Amino acid sequence: MGSERMEMRKRQMSVAQETTSSMQGQPDEGNRGSNACCFCWCCCCSCSCLTVRNQDERTRAASHELRTHSIPSCEESSTPTLEDVNAWGQSFDKLMRTPAGRNAFREFLRTEFSEENMLFWMACEELKRESNKKRIEEKARLIYEDYISILSPREVSLDSRVREVINRNMLEPSQHTFDDAQLQIYTLMHRDSYPRFMNSAVYKDLVQSVSEKSAEA
Repeated sequence: MGSERMEMRKRQMSVAQETTSSMQGQPDEGNRGSNACCFCWCCCCSCSCLTVRNQDERTRAASHELRTHSIPSCEESSTPTLEDVNAWGQSFDKLMRTPAGRNAFREFLRTEFSEENMLFWMACEELKRESNKKRIEEKARLIYEDYISILSPREVSLDSRVREVINRNMLEPSQHTFDDAQLQIYTLMHRDSYPRFMNSAVYKDLVQSVSEKSAEA
C-alpha cells in the first residue's frame, strides 16, 4: 500500500511539473513583454514575483512550525504503574486516556507502520482544544494535507462517506471538522491494532519491566 501511494504521488507530481514547464515554455505572445519577469529565472528586486515568493516561503515556514510543535514524538508522561498497565490490557479506552498508554501504543504502531492513525487522532484532539478561528483553519488545513489527502504518505484509511463529510466541513473548518473521521480511525485502532498490541513484545516487555520495578519497590 505504501509503495502504491508513493508511485501515485510521483506520477501526479511528474504530470504537474510537466504541465508547469510547458506553460512556462510557451507563454502567451501578447503578454510576453509586459510579464517577461514571470517567465524568466532572473532575480529582479522590483518584480512582484519576488514578493509573492517570499510570502509563500513565510506561509510554508509557519506551516512547518505548526507541524513541528503540534504533535510531539513522545508525550510527556509519568512512569506507569503495574495497575495502569494491567488496566490498558482490559480497556482500549483506558489505554487511550493516558499519555503513557498512548506512548506505548504508538511504539507498537510504529512497528506496524501505522503510526499515522494515532497521529491523526491526536491532531484531531488538539484541534478540538483550539479556540482561535485563524489557527483552527490553519490546523484543519494541515490535518487535511497530512492525513486525508491521497497525495500524503501518511494518509489514513477512511471510507467515501466520511471523506465527503470532511470535504463539506472544510468549506468552513471548525474544531469538529474531523469528528466522524476521528471516530472511524479510533474504531479501526480498537478493533484491528489493539488486539495485536496486547500480544506484542512491546506490551509484554512493558508488563515485565513494570512488574520487576514494582517487586523491587
